[in-house]
Amino acid sequence: MIPLNPAGDLVELTRALVDVPSESGDEAALADAVESALRACAHLTVERIGNSVVARTDSGRTDPGRTDPGRVGSGRTVSGRTDSGRTVSGCVDSGRVGSGRTERVVVAGHLDTVPAAGNLPSRLDGDLLHGLGACDMKGGVAVALRLAATLTAPVRDVTYVFYECEELSGDRNGLNRIAAERPDLLEADLAILMEPSDAGVEAGCQGVLNADITVRGERAHTARSWRGVNAAHRAAAVLRRLDEHNAERIVIDGLEYREGLNAVAVRAGVAENVVPDTCVITVNLRFAPSRSAGQAEAYLRGLFPEYEVEVTEVVPGALPGLRQGPVAALVEVLGATPRPKLGWTDVARFAALGTPALNYGPGDPALAHTAGEYVPVGQLRECEARLAAWLTGRAAEPPTGRAAEPLDR
Repeated sequence: MIPLNPAGDLVELTRALVDVPSESGDEAALADAVESALRACAHLTVERIGNSVVARTDSGRTDPGRTDPGRVGSGRTVSGRTDSGRTVSGCVDSGRVGSGRTERVVVAGHLDTVPAAGNLPSRLDGDLLHGLGACDMKGGVAVALRLAATLTAPVRDVTYVFYECEELSGDRNGLNRIAAERPDLLEADLAILMEPSDAGVEAGCQGVLNADITVRGERAHTARSWRGVNAAHRAAAVLRRLDEHNAERIVIDGLEYREGLNAVAVRAGVAENVVPDTCVITVNLRFAPSRSAGQAEAYLRGLFPEYEVEVTEVVPGALPGLRQGPVAALVEVLGATPRPKLGWTDVARFAALGTPALNYGPGDPALAHTAGEYVPVGQLRECEARLAAWLTGRAAEPPTGRAAEPLDR
């Protein structure tokens, strides 16, 4: 097993994570290393579910003023503890005088990456750390791991979730398995997904719908093609409609979500000498979080009423929730002007559980899944510092907000 030192230098920790291959479905070695490092921390309770690792602080005392007894970590306070600056089982004791805890926060990041593209091992070039998953999202995982190891007395109880198979279909997603087997581990007042967001806040996320549009024709030998009807040729009308489609822009909580509808695959033909009698066009719809899954499906079918439309997958998005107390308070402390998340992330899973969530992590999401992905060292340190200040109650006046163009993933 490759040892990790989560209490050590953040950049070296990120490099160590990158250098352990963990393509989707093959996260066991990295999960073993993460589990071992976290079990060395006396202030954490650690559980393993498949190749996902969950570590939790627990203040252990009930706040009688709390009115939500159903939530894990609800109504917690912590007894005072002094600042000793000591090291406990390899984890730094940041020791601060405790204060009342009435919140539980989930800080989550996925361990898996897309397949390698000649981008291992990691490489440090000035302020940029290159390598597979550096941006998406081992930089964010490194920040979360270091927070887990070094913040021994946060003012909010924290559940750290390091999970498998985020880059695969939803049924294999580690959060799905945790939600099915141990839903109590995901209950919280707020969830922070360490997805790359350029060290800014990306709120909510758009939903995703995949569907097959089938165009029918009539099969014939190509030597007598006039006896048939070429379904591939007829599919031009569908492609033209897609090309001319004007995607909607929907504003929610002051954020503009730009929808998109695109053909992503076209399949026709059974042999080179046969006129195809079917042509299937696979389309991908990214829809604003104000639409439900049913509304998104109805919208697509309304665009192609005369064709067969089979929805193969639909996953709703998540509303930004910027007016919700926990989200609004964190956004203010982070000091970043929120942007809409145009891609889909697991904030939607937490939204389905009734937990407000946002995306906040190091790295440019436009670099995700690219061979040249990297994470800026400055963003690693910025994310750690801001979250540590918030979790320990040491947050200073929020810095000036910074606006940026929406980033896709």
